[in-house]
Amino acid sequence: MNEAKTDRPTMKAAVQTGPGKMEVRAVPIPAPGPREVRVKLQGCGVCASNLGPWAGPEWMQFPTDPGNLGHEGWGVVDAVGEEVEDISLGDRVAILSSHAYAEYDVAPQAQVIKLPSTLDPQPFPGEPLGCAMNIFKRSRVEPGDIVAVVGTGFIGLLLVQLCANAGAEVIAISRRQFALDLARDAGAAHLVPMEDHHEIIRRVEALTGGRFCDVVIEAVGMQWPLDLSAELVRERGTLVIAGYHQDGPRQVNMQLWNWRGIDVVNAHERDPAVYMQGMRDAVEATLGGRVDAFPYLTHRFPLERLGDALDATRDRPDGFVKAVIAF
Repeated sequence: MNEAKTDRPTMKAAVQTGPGKMEVRAVPIPAPGPREVRVKLQGCGVCASNLGPWAGPEWMQFPTDPGNLGHEGWGVVDAVGEEVEDISLGDRVAILSSHAYAEYDVAPQAQVIKLPSTLDPQPFPGEPLGCAMNIFKRSRVEPGDIVAVVGTGFIGLLLVQLCANAGAEVIAISRRQFALDLARDAGAAHLVPMEDHHEIIRRVEALTGGRFCDVVIEAVGMQWPLDLSAELVRERGTLVIAGYHQDGPRQVNMQLWNWRGIDVVNAHERDPAVYMQGMRDAVEATLGGRVDAFPYLTHRFPLERLGDALDATRDRPDGFVKAVIAF
C-alpha cells in the first residue's frame, strides 16, 4: 500500500446512537485493500434519503457503523491499495461510498472519479449530481418539449437547469417561493405555487393550451405530488419518478394512467457503473455550463453538527436547499 504519512492513528466519524441522536467518535482510520482508494474527505453532502434512518424506524440498529449513511463525499486521495491504476496520492476526487460522514472513507477504484483542477476548490457532491444527470437522461427531454418539474429542491433545481438548457419550456412547481425564485433563475419559464391541487391543474392546462406536459418529473417523494404529477401529463406523455418514496406504499390512479396511455419511468439507479457514468457526465455538464450546483449548497455544517444538518434537511428553513458537511 502506498500511503501518505499521517500523525493521526484515528479519525472523527459520526455515529447515530438512536432516533434523532448523533455523536462523533474517534475510530481507526480505514486502510484501503487491493483496488481500493482512501480519501481524506473535504466534504459530504447531506441527502434526504438519510431522513428515514434519522427518524429511527423499527428496522434500524444502533449504534450505526462509523460514518454510516454518508454517500456524497469528495476529497483528496491520501492512500491507495495494491493494483490501483491511474489514481495517485493528492488527486482530488469524488467518490461513491457509504461511510463518508467521517474524516476518511475508502471506496473501490471503480467508484472514484478524478476532478479537474478547474473545479478547485468548489465542493462537488458527485453522487447527487450523478443522480440528476441519470434522471435527465432517463427523461428523454427533447427541444421544444413542455416539462413540469414538481418539487424544486436540490435535484429538482438541477433538472430545471438541464431541461431548460436542452431547449425545453419548463414549468416549475414548488411550495416555497424561495425555491420558485431559484427555479426562475435556473431557467424555468413558468412558476406555479404548490398550493391548491385543482388550481395547479388549471394553471398548467392554461399554460399548455389544454394539452398538458410532454414530460412531468416528480421530485418530491410524497403521495400528493405523485398524484398531482400524473394529472399534468399529456396523453402518451411521460411521468418520471425522481422523488425518493421512503415512507411506505403508494396508491396510483390507474384509470388516469391507462386512459392517457402515459409512460412511467422510475428514474432511480442501483448499478454503481451507471452512477459513476452519471458522475462523469456531471463533471462535463458543470464544465460546460449546463449545470451549476454550487448556489444550491446553501448550508455548511461541521461534522459535530450533523444532527442539525439532518434536522435542517427535514424542516427546510427559509433559504435552505441542501446542506453539506465540511471538514
